[in-house]
Amino acid sequence: MRIPAHSVCTAIRDDIVSGVFERGSRLTEEVLARRYGVSRVPVREALRTLESEGFVVTRRHAGACVAEPTEQEAADLLEIRMLLEPLGAARAAQRRTEAHLKVLRGLVRLGQERVRRGEGEDLRSLGGWFHETLAQASGSPALIALLTQLRHKIAWMYAVEQPARPADFWAEHGALVDAVARRDAERARALATQHAERATAAHRLRRTDPPGRPARVRTSQHPVNIAGVRH
Repeated sequence: MRIPAHSVCTAIRDDIVSGVFERGSRLTEEVLARRYGVSRVPVREALRTLESEGFVVTRRHAGACVAEPTEQEAADLLEIRMLLEPLGAARAAQRRTEAHLKVLRGLVRLGQERVRRGEGEDLRSLGGWFHETLAQASGSPALIALLTQLRHKIAWMYAVEQPARPADFWAEHGALVDAVARRDAERARALATQHAERATAAHRLRRTDPPGRPARVRTSQHPVNIAGVRH
């Protein structure tokens, strides 16, 4: 069965973000096709997409390689997110549906329950789903695509420290949902700005290999299951 190029692109991107493919390492079509159980055609298409997103670069005599962003490029991503997330929250307040509100409130309840029980293992995932849903509620495909790409690239370049007071973190989420529910766009924008500022302070650049060290590809401990890749 031919696997859509989008699924291959998602799988390669996930492997780059998680560090399976290290920065600067070569990405050969043959190896990738074998890894994901597809022909080289969807792999080639996926690499072109990932190059347009900034995850991959094409080098003379080397072909496709994982990009090696500079510290300035990484810092720019956080600054761009500071501008776009408040816009997304304001748009969500104007365009959200009851279905969006139901999901957002459910995620806030889950997060607050995990905090009360001291179960912090999946708080980061819940936070990611919260912001993904908030972006979807904006009703703007272009903005959703930009915020999604930012989340991927920031997760690739930064490690995030757990908040010292997670209850306050989720209280901010709850207040933001209340503003979105009231269709108070300016309040939602202000709260999203404050939340983004607090979140940005918890980001730390991931360490990379020292200059001159050959890039390498780590072997995944688990087989890739394309059917399970999130779109």
